[in-house]
Amino acid sequence: MKKNKSRCTVFIDGSNFYFKLKELGFRNLLEFDFSGFVKMLAGKDKIVSATYYVGKIRTDGTKRTKKLFDAQQKLLGKLRQYKIRYALGYLMKTDGKYHEKGVDVNIAVDMLVATYENLSDRLILVSSDTDLLPAILKAKEKGKKVEYIGFSHKASVAMVANCSKSRLLDEEDLKLFVLKKAKD
Repeated sequence: MKKNKSRCTVFIDGSNFYFKLKELGFRNLLEFDFSGFVKMLAGKDKIVSATYYVGKIRTDGTKRTKKLFDAQQKLLGKLRQYKIRYALGYLMKTDGKYHEKGVDVNIAVDMLVATYENLSDRLILVSSDTDLLPAILKAKEKGKKVEYIGFSHKASVAMVANCSKSRLLDEEDLKLFVLKKAKD
């Protein structure tokens, strides 16, 4: 008797993911193969959806924000090419620094929708943000497998302890998804 594939949903906390990659020396998300990455995470399971969550950059007329805005638009275009959905929170400036708002809530709501509407059997969370623990615990309580994907150089002990399964990626794991630039 053939076992049915589990359905999985992938949630990528964009800012968390970017800064962890940056700490490992990866700088350009446009050179990252998100499609291959998501397929590796899912394994043999059926991917219901994969979503990249990030705060929306707005320009304020300065060269810096224009450059950041343009870079984000290129990334969102690349994600569309990979058939990766994206969900936008917003950025709020306080004391000269930008802080994401609404991103964790978007992830938590989507996790609970996938749980309560039975859209997925396995929730794969690429984030070390412990603000997501209440949603993780509720999904597990409802019988869903929640897999934490973290980074070996900065693993979240709380996420490892509270998720059904954990996988910690290192630099070698991630190098597999850095696209080779075409030579001119």
